[in-house]
Amino acid sequence: MKLSPFVVGLTGGIGSGKSTAARLFVELGAGLVDTDAIAHALTGANGKAMPALIAAFGADIAAGDGSLARLEMRRRAFSDPALKKRLESILHPMIRSEAAKAIAASSQPYLLYAIPLLAESGGRALYALDRVLLIDCPETLQCERAARRGSLSREEVWSIINNQASRAERLELADDVLDNSGEESSLLTAVRALHERYLDLAREKISDGL
Repeated sequence: MKLSPFVVGLTGGIGSGKSTAARLFVELGAGLVDTDAIAHALTGANGKAMPALIAAFGADIAAGDGSLARLEMRRRAFSDPALKKRLESILHPMIRSEAAKAIAASSQPYLLYAIPLLAESGGRALYALDRVLLIDCPETLQCERAARRGSLSREEVWSIINNQASRAERLELADDVLDNSGEESSLLTAVRALHERYLDLAREKISDGL
């Protein structure tokens, strides 16, 4: 019987630098299950989630190629809590199902399970996580980074920040915290130290399971 891998839930608010941190861990040998990537696949052209989303919200939420018009859907969701909850009730179970398949198929020493909305979606209750890692930085820096991408205005970014879990709520949830308010070189030093720690914990889990 195959043992379940050591799984680290990776989370953080918009603009915190989750993708950068995940890339650094992967470059060191960690596995990655990215819920954003899974969501994009599910809502792409001919994606598994599109029929249910169109049935729930209408054909106008689909772009010309049949994929989800993501920017429009995001704007609607963050201005209408009931719509947001309905969207999540469709997408989140499908994302968790695809993630579970990826975790079961993994051969890496440990996995990062990237869940941006971990605190908002019930914390650890819905996920089999061994640790929770928070990528943290001040909210003003989150806004600056997210707005720099160009797809959202500062006002829209602040609206998203205010509708997500607070920084304090994320800190309370986390077992480990990486401060990403500085340069990438500083983040890499911290990532290397945690990578070694997670390798040790993964080995311990394997030993305990034998």
